Amino acid sequence: MSTAMTSRASAASPTAQALTRPPRSLWRDAGERLLSNRLAQLGMVIVVFFIFLALFVPILFPYDARVDSDLVAQLNPPSLKHPMGTDEQGRDVLRRIAHGAQASLGVGIGAVSIAVIVGTILGLVSGYVGRSLDLGLMFGMDILLSFPGLLLAIAVVALIGPGLRNSLLAISIVSIPVYARIARATVLSLKQQEYITAAHAVGAQGGRILFRHVFPNSLSPVMVAATLGIAAAILETAALGFLGLGQQPPYPEWGAMLADSVKYLTSGAWWVLLFPGLMIMLTVLGFNLLGDGLRDALDPRLRTS
Repeated sequence: MSTAMTSRASAASPTAQALTRPPRSLWRDAGERLLSNRLAQLGMVIVVFFIFLALFVPILFPYDARVDSDLVAQLNPPSLKHPMGTDEQGRDVLRRIAHGAQASLGVGIGAVSIAVIVGTILGLVSGYVGRSLDLGLMFGMDILLSFPGLLLAIAVVALIGPGLRNSLLAISIVSIPVYARIARATVLSLKQQEYITAAHAVGAQGGRILFRHVFPNSLSPVMVAATLGIAAAILETAALGFLGLGQQPPYPEWGAMLADSVKYLTSGAWWVLLFPGLMIMLTVLGFNLLGDGLRDALDPRLRTS
């Protein structure tokens, strides 16, 4: 009898353990799904590579663009000495691409970081408080959204002057309404949840509810939009550099390198245009793949129990 009861208990123990096992958190479950996504893995590899390039190459291999010129080696094709060839001033294209990653990624990530912080705060406050504050803030966001992003960024840079910092400021201003709208929409849906009503019922203050309960649960869509937004910001940075409104010569930046190399394409110097454009394409592809994977991983409809 005792043996039978023991065998039954042991047989039932896996079920009991499954019932008593705490459910996995959303972030842990999302992380596992993200790491199991092959395209997201590829995106992470690309993103990590370019971030490493931007952070450590300037430290490990110092570069002074003001004295980098060798007119004897103008427009040399790729070789062992210059794997990506040289440009019109005899400068090594590979070296300039490596050091230009800091400018391109720095503006893209920095602009989106500023836009996410400002836009999320505006969206949270607007959606939670509502009434006239919501109307006024969202009316301002709608005015900014009514202009094409790149054209508005060009107008801002033309107003305050060209340069890398001004490009960062312009792109961040253009991007703020996107994250404000996303945060506001999330807050409006969360305000109707039962746990928010319960928090009000026990006397929790509005600020505590907003930043302790609403804010953490609104992070998922903002994070996905930010990851995809970095790719768009890098493209906008390259566009401003291409137009001469971004990084100023002689300092390297991928968009500016494209602008300098277009006139040499017909002369057969294809490498000065190909490699900077390829770096922009790969970086944007990496962030897009990572953003798509993050969106799928954070989708609650795909969450497993």
